[in-house]
Amino acid sequence: MKRTMTSQPLDISSDDDEDPAPSNGTKHLAVKRPKTELTVINLAKKVVGEELLIRSAKMYQEYMKQIPIPAERGSVISFTSWSGLAKSMKQMYRQPLHYLTNIRVKEWDRMRSDETGKDEPLDAIIHPCKAETNIWLMEEVHRLTASHHFLAKLWSADPMYNASIDSVFPQL
Repeated sequence: MKRTMTSQPLDISSDDDEDPAPSNGTKHLAVKRPKTELTVINLAKKVVGEELLIRSAKMYQEYMKQIPIPAERGSVISFTSWSGLAKSMKQMYRQPLHYLTNIRVKEWDRMRSDETGKDEPLDAIIHPCKAETNIWLMEEVHRLTASHHFLAKLWSADPMYNASIDSVFPQL
């Protein structure tokens, strides 16, 4: 079967195109992505981001479980705030504290800052040994029982979560 050749160029444009065709008779080949495709791409990025956060939280939690809580106390640490005590403990024992422990001591400092006696050093209110023991007990609970899914959920809600993760790592 032979085709007949026409002298007129074949117009393949649709009637709903508003852009005029270029002078050579071809249409623009730019493709616009539909909104649904962008939504799917954004959801895929979100899922990948969540999965990455869950994997990171799992690795973090597994690492923290391996670090033993110090069995012997160093020396008595004087302190004026819970955060100050936690910082001194990290330096003295050369260990990181768990993300949840760091968050908790910051909350305790905020609760205390609302009190009228905030000018009084904290070690004058609570004996330093009891305060340190309290933080180590809390640390043990966080290291051994925190869910990596819970950590990932907290991290996804806090864009600055890295600021509460200690970078001091002991040699195991």
